[in-house]
Amino acid sequence: MNINDRPPNDEQPVARVEFRNVSLAYDDLVVLDNVSFKIWPAELTLLLGESGGGKSTVIRLALGLDKPDSGTILIEGEDITKLGEDELDPIREKMGVVFQDGALFDSLSVFDNVAYRLEENGQDQAIIERKVEDILKFVGLEDSADKLPAELSGGMKRRVAIARAVIDEPEIVFFDEPTTGLDPPTAGTICELGLKLRDVLGVSSIWVTHRIEDVRFLTSKYLSIDSNNQIEIEDEGNRLRLVNTRVAVLHHGRIIFEGTDEQLWQSQDPFIRNFLEYDSINHEPVDDTSSS
Repeated sequence: MNINDRPPNDEQPVARVEFRNVSLAYDDLVVLDNVSFKIWPAELTLLLGESGGGKSTVIRLALGLDKPDSGTILIEGEDITKLGEDELDPIREKMGVVFQDGALFDSLSVFDNVAYRLEENGQDQAIIERKVEDILKFVGLEDSADKLPAELSGGMKRRVAIARAVIDEPEIVFFDEPTTGLDPPTAGTICELGLKLRDVLGVSSIWVTHRIEDVRFLTSKYLSIDSNNQIEIEDEGNRLRLVNTRVAVLHHGRIIFEGTDEQLWQSQDPFIRNFLEYDSINHEPVDDTSSS
């Protein structure tokens, strides 16, 4: 049985995100071709592939921003394929998005950027202040609430974007190239936040990336809470095999691989071999102001 055929346990049988035979083309350009997958509660799926290969389109479709030409998209069992904007709004409240550039409001402080969604929903100010304080502590920015985005490094901006995406406790978070342009230590910090969402808050995620180091980190580590209620990062090692993190590879609009990282490294598919080997010897320019 394929790992995508059943949930991690029998208590939660409904996938949080499901694509059934989804296809989309722009004129003669096929972006997605009969794509199917499921993401279960507290599961992280790393979506790899070449630039322009449809990875970000998957996120736009899951948010209802684009509509497929054929196929069905379900969020927690509800078909969103033909829903209008008003019908999509309550479903989108279950979801958060972290964009590559952070997409912060330049004129608003860190606090106000993070609080923006809660303010829009008319929540009580005391509740907003408590929630923002808690989530800034969660992402390690409790001392930066009054700063403007221009005062932040690249890594700090990404952490603010994550705080804003999860401030109202969504069950699903989409990461669109969240570590691109960051130096390795800062990219590692962003990956750690991904683990915290998965292992501490039980969030389901799609993590779009072309960085193999993201794959290595997110598929080999997990978080635990010690007797003092402190979060610790541990290596998977030989003690367990992570079942709540999967890898999928998109190529020419089709999913050509879906499975564990161990299976990915062993794949003999020519595109996957070239993809892995290219990434290991080619490194993107990094934002040298991103460390923090």
